[in-house]
Amino acid sequence: MSFNDLEETVNISLSKNKYGRLYLHAVTETKLVVDTSRGERLRINFDVTFPALPCSILSLDAMDISGEQHLDVRHDIIKKRIDAYGNVIETRPDGIGHPKIENPLQRHGGRLEHNETYCGSCYGSEASDDDCCNSCEEVREAYRKKGWAMSNPDLIDQCKREGFLQQIKDEEGEGCNIYGFLDVNKVAGNFHFAPGKSFQQSNVHVHDLLAFQKDSFNISHKINRLTFGDYFPGVINPLDGVLWVQQTPNAMYQYFLKVVPTVFTDVNGNTIQSNQFSVTEHVRGSEVGHLQSLPGVFFFYDLSPIKVTFTETHVSFLHFLTNVCAIVGGVFTVSGIIDSFVYHGQKAIKKKMEIGKFS
Repeated sequence: MSFNDLEETVNISLSKNKYGRLYLHAVTETKLVVDTSRGERLRINFDVTFPALPCSILSLDAMDISGEQHLDVRHDIIKKRIDAYGNVIETRPDGIGHPKIENPLQRHGGRLEHNETYCGSCYGSEASDDDCCNSCEEVREAYRKKGWAMSNPDLIDQCKREGFLQQIKDEEGEGCNIYGFLDVNKVAGNFHFAPGKSFQQSNVHVHDLLAFQKDSFNISHKINRLTFGDYFPGVINPLDGVLWVQQTPNAMYQYFLKVVPTVFTDVNGNTIQSNQFSVTEHVRGSEVGHLQSLPGVFFFYDLSPIKVTFTETHVSFLHFLTNVCAIVGGVFTVSGIIDSFVYHGQKAIKKKMEIGKFS
């Protein structure tokens, strides 16, 4: 029998008893190296519940220091309307409040055909004469592209017809569970959940809150899950399960995250590229009717230049065999010492008894 066959036989026998688990247990080796990766993407998985913020007014934006922006993100996310008890009312794959109405002019390249006569006004925000805004959502989107705020939706025929403000009133007291993922550049940036449609105005990121005609917003939230990359054994995500209840109105809750690139390699050689992160928190509040800052939940993340590598390895068979021999040898040595002590003790007592000095 070869040495490899012997090792395989021992592995099988050890796996069937508790003593072999010490040998079969993997040892994790940790190393710190400089992260030299370039041009990679970063996947951010999130699941956040807002118990007092309706889905119709909640938006998600992401931006980074490279200048890339994702405003009012709707792809790869799910919004669930929930009641005051956390029960799901409705699920929307794209988070859009109203179904999109197809533009007749857009459908036929700018030409009306047959009885398709309606082309809603964009109220001065259209990019060309052929543009139509046939729904409230399209008017708001056109306003966003222009960098305008919609101060009174009741003055917009499409919004009045669809009952935009009435829907907001009907959803009063509801909450929203939003989950999904973002695919962003692997550079420092931020993403945030906030009420209102976002747009750029003079290179400043702005949210249109006038359309909702509300003085305050409750940003209480629970982070069910937040990860940067895939799961790997032993990872700890410090924000999972974190609950924050708003004490002051229109609060701006900020999380500052330090993301550490991590590579995990298991005993079979399978590699998982992921990340760990640490976090600090800060909250800013404002008075009702006085918005010094945008109410919302903000996540500011930065990347560490150091990468952590975890590599799982098994203890070698020879190392295990050496340890077993050392343990067995130690047991025999201690047993010999105890035996010698007992033997010489008994011999001394017996000798004293023979000469009559022991009573």
